[in-house]
Amino acid sequence: MIKSFITAVNAVLPFVIYLLFGYGVKRSGIVDEAFLKKLNRMVFRCFFPVMMFKNLYHISPGSRVNGFYVTFSVASLLVLIVLLVLLLPRFVSGDPQRGVMIQGIFRSNFVLFALPMTESVFQEAGVAVASVLVAIIVPIYNVAAVIILEMFNPETKGKASRRPGGYALLLFKNVLTNPIILGAIVGALFLLFGIRLPEAVDQPVSAISNMTTPLALFILGGTLRFSTIGRNGRYLAPVLLIKMILLPLFTTLAAPHLPITNIEQFVLLVMYGSPTAVASYAMAENMGGDGELAGQIVALGTVLSIFPLFGWSFLYGQMGLL
Repeated sequence: MIKSFITAVNAVLPFVIYLLFGYGVKRSGIVDEAFLKKLNRMVFRCFFPVMMFKNLYHISPGSRVNGFYVTFSVASLLVLIVLLVLLLPRFVSGDPQRGVMIQGIFRSNFVLFALPMTESVFQEAGVAVASVLVAIIVPIYNVAAVIILEMFNPETKGKASRRPGGYALLLFKNVLTNPIILGAIVGALFLLFGIRLPEAVDQPVSAISNMTTPLALFILGGTLRFSTIGRNGRYLAPVLLIKMILLPLFTTLAAPHLPITNIEQFVLLVMYGSPTAVASYAMAENMGGDGELAGQIVALGTVLSIFPLFGWSFLYGQMGLL
């Protein structure tokens, strides 16, 4: 189990270093918050679409999947999203906080946690299973996040109030023209029609995609305000509790009763138990959400996730699932 703890630390530590680097550069006075906000806008509009394109473009069309496993994973995620949209607004009054909290609960950093953790426990067999589910779930995360943030975007609601009956049309237009959705559409078209990029183009596309997460975390580190964490505690506590404890508990109780393998059970645990995706901050900041709260959810969730991820891995080992 020491190996599981080291794996969890190794998965989280790079994120912490990027955050601290951004925080240190901002504190040194080399950059100011106005610059970081412009940089954040650029990452949202230019870098994340490329990353989304690359994630879809590099899906292997011949990947073999367990139909029930994929169906259950997708269905459970969609049910969770619907429940959050219906129930959370009953307890939270502000729209900017509603969208951010919903996104913070359902959306995980699956793409960056699933592969190293499953490879550590199950070697190549784990990577194959995780890769298939990542390719299916991550686009759903992104599309759902865009829709939800637009649903609770005060600016969108304000414009819609001046156009009677036009809310659904405006929401659809904003979702369809979102940079991340545009990147996903182009990537899906390339995948569907088997269009392949020349090596000289594919390499810089991959390089830009790989820059996205470190750059987003650098910006987040520079814009974090630790003094407001206490004020946002009433929002942070339930999000982190549901994300780190309740959702992994659901998978732990449900998975043994499903017709899926031990590897698939573990990947499902990582899907629900890994911290909130880094893209959540940039998207919230640029789509009318509470960017400060979104950043704190990502930062605190990432740092604290070492312990619950290790704890759940240890429990799975005790249950004979690893």
